Amino acid sequence: MKLNTDLLQKSFGKNLIIKENLSKYNWFNLGGPADIFFRPESKDQLLKFLNLIKKNNIKIHILGAGSNTLIRDSGVKGVVIKLSSKFSNIKLVEKDKIEVGASTLDRKVSDFAKNNNISGMEFLSCIPGSIGGAIIMNSGCYGSDISEILLSIKIINVKGEEKEIKKNEIKFFYRGSDIPKNYIILSAVLKGTISSKKLIQQNQEKLIQKKKESQPSNIKTGGSTFKNTNNKKAWMLIKESGCDKLYIGDAKISDKHCNFFVNDGKAKAADIEKLINKVKTEVKGKTGVDLELEIKIIGNEI
Repeated sequence: MKLNTDLLQKSFGKNLIIKENLSKYNWFNLGGPADIFFRPESKDQLLKFLNLIKKNNIKIHILGAGSNTLIRDSGVKGVVIKLSSKFSNIKLVEKDKIEVGASTLDRKVSDFAKNNNISGMEFLSCIPGSIGGAIIMNSGCYGSDISEILLSIKIINVKGEEKEIKKNEIKFFYRGSDIPKNYIILSAVLKGTISSKKLIQQNQEKLIQKKKESQPSNIKTGGSTFKNTNNKKAWMLIKESGCDKLYIGDAKISDKHCNFFVNDGKAKAADIEKLINKVKTEVKGKTGVDLELEIKIIGNEI
């Protein structure tokens, strides 16, 4: 069945855009258009949309804050769904538990927890992106990750079915989970430990300072490009392989942290991807280690 885009535009107005350029929705500022870009403002609107397209067998991509995503220049076939700020609500459900909308930025969760004397979420102040994406990839830093504070998630699958999933039903691993790709996370319940706001703030500031000293900021990047290995940090392998000064056009490697790849001007997504593949090949040849991507690459291969 052919997708009726006229009906979709009539049904969702400004929340649905045909051939929307995705470069403004990721930190690299790169990428081509989505066939259909949908930004729902409510769960009911999302359910209505999924119901209208479910018979078309069209591929759906979920885009979070775009902090750890490279979108190819040719764009994305099918549908890209990006939850609006209406999904960024935060509320206290118990003195040490908070419910968080999936599009809430990680650092806002950290601040909300601090202001409510909840510790254990300070590390989120150093993670770019939103809670939904953080849960999917089990984001973490400085010895903590989100699976440690997660209690449950609420999801909708692409068939429009709603479900609550407890943490013990999810398999988490280093920078990943087995949450199905056709699940759209709506919200999550997180649990910390009651402490003093002063101590929480001190710990939060310490982590933020540590990040400032070791990682670049205010640049067009996707964050950590490769996952760390069991034996060595990815940046160490890149440096030891002599790859830290490599570049392809304006696709470069950060001088401050060589696991951060940068759009240093007018790079194309293809340039970043070529640089990623070049580094991966060099590291494999010189160390025998096959680096695994931490960033997500989406879009049509040419």
